Amino acid sequence: MARAVTLFTGQWADLPLEELAPKAKEFGYDGIELACWGDHFEVDKALEDDGYCQSRWDILNKNGLSCVAISNHLIGQAMCDNIDARHEAILPPRIWGDGNPAGVQARACEEMADTARAAAKLGVTVVNGFTGSAIWPLLYSFPPNLPDQIDAGYQDFADKTNPVWDVFDEVGVKFAHEVHPTEISFDIASAERMLDAVDNREAVGFNYDPSHLGYQGVDYILFIEKFRDRIYHAHMKDVWWSSKPMEAGVFGGHTEFGDRRRFWDFRSVGRGSIDFEEIIRALNEIGYDGPLSVEWEDSGMDREAGAAEAAAYLKKIDFKPSEIAFDAQFAE
Repeated sequence: MARAVTLFTGQWADLPLEELAPKAKEFGYDGIELACWGDHFEVDKALEDDGYCQSRWDILNKNGLSCVAISNHLIGQAMCDNIDARHEAILPPRIWGDGNPAGVQARACEEMADTARAAAKLGVTVVNGFTGSAIWPLLYSFPPNLPDQIDAGYQDFADKTNPVWDVFDEVGVKFAHEVHPTEISFDIASAERMLDAVDNREAVGFNYDPSHLGYQGVDYILFIEKFRDRIYHAHMKDVWWSSKPMEAGVFGGHTEFGDRRRFWDFRSVGRGSIDFEEIIRALNEIGYDGPLSVEWEDSGMDREAGAAEAAAYLKKIDFKPSEIAFDAQFAE
């Protein structure tokens, strides 16, 4: 096996870490990517209680599991989003407060900075997450976007998050942004613009996830090649998309996941349309040696069976790059 195969715990936050960890080991995982919700990793406790981080490691060590990254997607979403009632459902009360948008955004930024400090205290060097976006509602430009609106959105992202990335730099932790619809970067072009907005600072890179690119028509192999020095973490998640037109297209038609009318839907790893062998080859080519972290989502499949199958699938298809040229022995 070339890389560790880990399980992202975000979709398992209904289970206490004490219960999930042995399951993850039983499923075949080498480690865990801890989500900063549920009881899996709580940023405030990590900073306030000197024994908290060790308590997380005690659980992981007892089950023979590693951890090299934590993820704080829910808090991150509120850093730059236009805040509305939906955010209250995903944010802890201390971040939501009175719901005043500016206050929510400011507290979310403070919490993400604290997440970097907590990650350093835990001993990991990558925080995965979202940032939200003030300009996602302008995606489809009608009425036509005004000339400066998109520029202002990227400037807003830079203004709000650069102080956060300063803290990441101070503590030696990288932020891996998950390129995803609703975010400031959602394809290759917008990802380039995101990096430009923060002057390509090294603190900011990507949590590569092909499932958010493929159904959009984005070249998910080119993404690896294009950002070869900024792939700080990799999610393994599959997505299926139809070979024919459907009732609900790329935008989803306001349908729920699992609706048979959809053009696309998330699938368990190896059961969708993503070519994972080409991803492995591309990750080998850029020298990525981090984990392959399964973010398991499939509304039509039992999650425990799916998670175990996904671990086995990735271990089967992952391979180390060659250290020699196969035809070198032909030379005289």
